[in-house]
Amino acid sequence: MDCPSPNKLFLFLLSWIATLFGIKHHGPVNMGTTTNVGLNYGLLGDNLPSPSDVISLYKSIGITKIRIFDPNTDVLNVLRGHHEIELTVGIKDQDLAALAASEEAVKGWFATNIEPYLADVNITFITVGNEVIPGPIGPQVLPVMQSLTNLVKSKSLTISVTTVVAMSNLGQSYPPSAGMFTPQSREQLVPVLKFLSQARTPILVNIYPYFAYASNPVNISLDYATFNAKTVVVEDGAMQYTNMFDAIFDAFVWAMEKDGVKDVSMVVSETGWPSAGNGNLTTPEIAAMYNGNFVKHVRSGKGTPKRPNCSVTGFIFATFNENQKPVGTEEHFGLYEPTDLKPIYKLF
Repeated sequence: MDCPSPNKLFLFLLSWIATLFGIKHHGPVNMGTTTNVGLNYGLLGDNLPSPSDVISLYKSIGITKIRIFDPNTDVLNVLRGHHEIELTVGIKDQDLAALAASEEAVKGWFATNIEPYLADVNITFITVGNEVIPGPIGPQVLPVMQSLTNLVKSKSLTISVTTVVAMSNLGQSYPPSAGMFTPQSREQLVPVLKFLSQARTPILVNIYPYFAYASNPVNISLDYATFNAKTVVVEDGAMQYTNMFDAIFDAFVWAMEKDGVKDVSMVVSETGWPSAGNGNLTTPEIAAMYNGNFVKHVRSGKGTPKRPNCSVTGFIFATFNENQKPVGTEEHFGLYEPTDLKPIYKLF
């Protein structure tokens, strides 16, 4: 199929792939002046470097797209004047109820958390909730998106409003053409997708082949999970898959189409692989292999079998190991140690 027609901001995202350089398996990315894969900047740690040091790190490795999970004032203030960095800002999940109940509350949130930074921070996306669909607060997402989109339009701002969803929305995902949303996801997510279709704004999706592999390492090939398979692993009609990432991505596309949504683009808001926390399934070498090959996939400009004309774009999770996340693998998705900014493995 043809690539869904994006809005102008998404064209910016598609341009990320233009300047990436090649890598070999899990070796470092050979950097030019910039890299066009984004990074997630999480703050759940008590030993994290200062925001100014983090922004300096990003600049040193050529990162120009970052995502933060809430409008942290320290980070936003440090980003003043750094117009080359495109920022995605999240709304806290716990704020959704009040915002869904009142347009005035949305205006107040925007006036406090976004408006003071518009002149000198390059905010490109606002995400309404992080993986809250499907779930008890899932119905709060759409009214907040609608109010916020109307507000942004009334101010003639080029900020896209969307949400971030996980693959738990899929009740079935194998083979990809069987992709189908769960009943609760159909109820909560499909109206959001139809709104995004009208707004010509992408949905942000979190895709983690690691979790599928870790749940069944006997029957799922590590090479398939880390983009390393040299031959077709899954045949789905005329579509052939050599990596699990593409299969998961396309299962979501198929699910959207079955519910009448064929023109919404997808940006990968999170993907990654932990470097510790689950024995020999999580080593720095495997994490480097997965993330390095994801960058290579983006750099290739190739789409997925279902959307071959749509280049994959996205953010790696995460910048740092965060010691206030749940014990186990959740603490070990970072590319850098927070205490000394040393890479856990070489990627950039």
